[in-house]
Amino acid sequence: MYHSVADCRDDPYLVTVSPRRLAAQLAWLRRNGLTGVGVNELLRARAEGRGRGLVGLTFDDGYADFLTNAVPLLLQYGHRATVFVLPGRLGGTNAWDADGPSKRLLTAQGIRAVGSAGMEVGSHGLVHTDLTSADEGRLAAEAADSRALLTDVTGRAPDGFCYPYGAVDSRAVLAVRAAGYRYACGVAPGPLAGPFAMPRTYVGDRDSPARLRVKRLLHTFPAGRVPLRRLRALYA
Repeated sequence: MYHSVADCRDDPYLVTVSPRRLAAQLAWLRRNGLTGVGVNELLRARAEGRGRGLVGLTFDDGYADFLTNAVPLLLQYGHRATVFVLPGRLGGTNAWDADGPSKRLLTAQGIRAVGSAGMEVGSHGLVHTDLTSADEGRLAAEAADSRALLTDVTGRAPDGFCYPYGAVDSRAVLAVRAAGYRYACGVAPGPLAGPFAMPRTYVGDRDSPARLRVKRLLHTFPAGRVPLRRLRALYA
């Protein structure tokens, strides 16, 4: 789970990885026989029994620097990824991070360029709203309206959703499923873990190869896996 890729000294929320650090992390994946892919590609591969050696890479919030800084490095090292974008803030900024630096978000043109580069585009809701505190109308809009807007932007309905702030409850899961997504990502969803509340491992600028190795080992426990039978049902 990544967010922004840039050189940034003022990073109170720890959401920024420098291009140099990302390059080192992507190179580490290759040295260890791992290929980064988008989450939808990963789930399809696992459902078909060919997921060995693949790891899902995600970039939340849809920062403009994903296109300028992350995509070239991903392609250089032979990886792909999913970027979760905010169609209600096209070309805007990360206004929800009040104490952090202002960062530009992808425009509609940038989102199309990301897709053309082979990256998966998923929804992060409309404007980065905590779905666990949203009323029913807002909840439905964040899930369904964001999917409709992204379909208009890219010409293809997104399969994936990512809960803003990683915050998920049963209401949010039901809204995302009802909107037509195939999967959704959280952070540490606990008992809700499954195809519509997938756990992820945070990756930051301090994550050296040694730290990545430890995180990889920790995330291989059964609690971090999606049951194969449920994947096959979704991708049959």
